[in-house]
Amino acid sequence: MASESYPPPFRSLNNSTQIVDSDEKANPVHDLEDPIPLVDLQSLKLGKQLGEACEQWGIFRLVNHGVPPTLLSQLQDHAETFFSLPFESKQSLITSPLSYFWGTPALTPTGAALYRKGTLENINLVEGFNVPIAQLNQFQADNHIVASLSLVLEEYGKHLARLATTIFEAMLKNLGLDPIESKSNLSNSTGSVRVYRYPRCSNSNSAWGLDVHTDSSVVSILIQDDVGGLEVLKDNDWFTVKPIPNTLIINLGDMMQAISDDKYKSVTHRVKVNKNKERISICYFVFPGEGSVIRSSKYKPFTYSDFQEQVQQDIKTVGYKVGLEKFKISEAV
Repeated sequence: MASESYPPPFRSLNNSTQIVDSDEKANPVHDLEDPIPLVDLQSLKLGKQLGEACEQWGIFRLVNHGVPPTLLSQLQDHAETFFSLPFESKQSLITSPLSYFWGTPALTPTGAALYRKGTLENINLVEGFNVPIAQLNQFQADNHIVASLSLVLEEYGKHLARLATTIFEAMLKNLGLDPIESKSNLSNSTGSVRVYRYPRCSNSNSAWGLDVHTDSSVVSILIQDDVGGLEVLKDNDWFTVKPIPNTLIINLGDMMQAISDDKYKSVTHRVKVNKNKERISICYFVFPGEGSVIRSSKYKPFTYSDFQEQVQQDIKTVGYKVGLEKFKISEAV
C-alpha cells in the first residue's frame, strides 16, 4: 500500500481532521498570475532587477540559470522513487552523513530531527532527507535507488554552488560591499540539499506542510514540482509561488539580511498541503563559512554557529525560531 511509505502519523490524513489551525481566513492568499519578480542570470550584472527583488520581496524566480532541464526532471523522478519506498526502509537506507527526518524541518547540526518543546501535536506534514553535498563522497549506498539519487544530487550540487556564488557576488556588488572581505560569508562547503515530500491531505485547509518561517541560510535555491503550495509574505499579504517549469526560486535567508544591514529581506514563507496530490520540492541551502563573522550596524557580530546554537535553544525552550531579533543591537540609549 502507498500509505506504508508515509510516517505512521501521516497515514490517516485523507479521512481525518488534522493538526494545525489555519489562518487563511485572516490572511487570504493573493492568487495572481505570477507576482514573484523575475531575474535573468545573464543580466545579473545590470543589477536593477536583482536589487529591487531583494529589497522588496526577498525572493525571485531565476531564468537562464544553466541547469539542464533533464537534470531537474531526473532529480524529481529519483526523489519520487525514493519516497515511494516503505517508511522503515527509508529510515534504514539514509545513513550518516545523510539524514532522514519527518514532522519538522528543524535539524540539529548532525542532521537529526529537532522537535518542538513538548509533544508531537503540532508536527508539520513533511518528510525528507538532508544531504551535505561536500560529504556525499563519504556516503556508501548499498541500495541502487539511493545510489542513483546520490549521483544525481552530486551533479546538481555542482550547478547550485555555481549559482549561489554568482548570485552572492552580484548582491555584494549591488550593496557596495567589499567582495574580498565578504567572501567568507558564503561558503559552498556548507551547501546542503534537502528533498521534501508533503503528503496529500483531505483537510488541506487546516494543515500545513511547513509553518510560517524564514530560512537561516544566506540563500536558498528551490525547485518544486507541478503541485505548488509555497506561499510568501509581502507587506502583510500572502502570495502563491506558482510552479513554472525550468525556473528556480531563490529565497534570501537570515544571514543575507544581516549581511545587507537589513537592506535585503529574509523572506517569510510557508507551505500548504494539497488535498489531491502529494508535493515534492528540493532546496539547496548555503551558509557562511565556519568562523566567518557577520558584522552589521544592526546586529552584534556573530558567526553562523552562534546563530544556529541560538535557534536550537529557542526551538527547545519556546518552541520556534526567534532568529535575528536575538542578535539585534538595542536602540535604547
